[in-house]
Amino acid sequence: MKKIGILFGMENTFPQAFVDRVNEKKVDGIVAEAVSIDKVVQGEYMGYDVIFDRISQDVPFYKGMLKNAAMSGTAVVNNPFWWSADDKFFNNALATKIGVPVPKTVLLPSNQHPDGTEPTSFRNLKFPLDWEGIFSYTGFPAYFKPFSGGGWKHVYKVSDPADFFSKYNETEQLVMMLQEEIQFDLYFRCYCIDRKDVLIMPYEPRNPHHLRYVSNAGPAEQKLLDLIRDYTIRLNNALGYDFNTVEFAVRNGVPYAIDFCNPAPDADVHSVGQANFDWVVEAAANMAIHKAQIHREGMNNLTWGQFVKASVNDVMMSFDGEQKKKPKSSKVKSKK
Repeated sequence: MKKIGILFGMENTFPQAFVDRVNEKKVDGIVAEAVSIDKVVQGEYMGYDVIFDRISQDVPFYKGMLKNAAMSGTAVVNNPFWWSADDKFFNNALATKIGVPVPKTVLLPSNQHPDGTEPTSFRNLKFPLDWEGIFSYTGFPAYFKPFSGGGWKHVYKVSDPADFFSKYNETEQLVMMLQEEIQFDLYFRCYCIDRKDVLIMPYEPRNPHHLRYVSNAGPAEQKLLDLIRDYTIRLNNALGYDFNTVEFAVRNGVPYAIDFCNPAPDADVHSVGQANFDWVVEAAANMAIHKAQIHREGMNNLTWGQFVKASVNDVMMSFDGEQKKKPKSSKVKSKK
């Protein structure tokens, strides 16, 4: 029997709906349930072929457990190794390399030194930074937000340098990034599941949270929607996320990817709406069933993005080339 588990926290609607939908499909030899943990022993299989992770970003113990499960062959959604390494600034940098428009963004050191460091820890960092060049690049108004993490925590809109420095003083040890504001005509939030199924939803980030999926914008042109779908799949294939959302702000007909590091996005029926919720539950159930069906016992069943796979291939090709360059050893006959 193939077992699919979902790992979750305070969510009340999506996890049970996901379990119910998988089991309703009555796929021979596949069952879904909430993950149950009574101990985590190094290298031991936990009994799940697939684990759908919705909470480890907030619970470090779960992240360690999922990495251990993956080592024993569990297909974890999303890949816990990559999720641990990823951040929003890297996402933006990667987008520039795969042809997806993003706002102009700059990474900044934390306002306060990290614990355990001294001023001499920052000998390679110029002081002051080139603030004039940074502000000229991003412009104002701009958004100031953590380079890693989710939600709207510690996100500021800054209007000028004085406003920026005032907010900077509030961020303590957070590593932040300053990002150009895209004054948009249209805005979309897109679910991407299994790196191929895309749901494009009109979205209004300026509304209260429970009304953000209510938009007064008219219907978008199909050409624009097709481009957004292409960008969404392109980003998730590069990153290797099987469950993610991508947000786009459309300015002068150009969709800019604003936020696409959301591997545990909101999927509550009360915020996304019934129709969107039903789509997500169905697509997630189909993805998990497929992963259970192709699961290989004791093997690496994680999804890896094109960025990582290309890097590995480059290393292997380089290693192979170096091996071929080495002269073959020759035997020297000893004189009698």
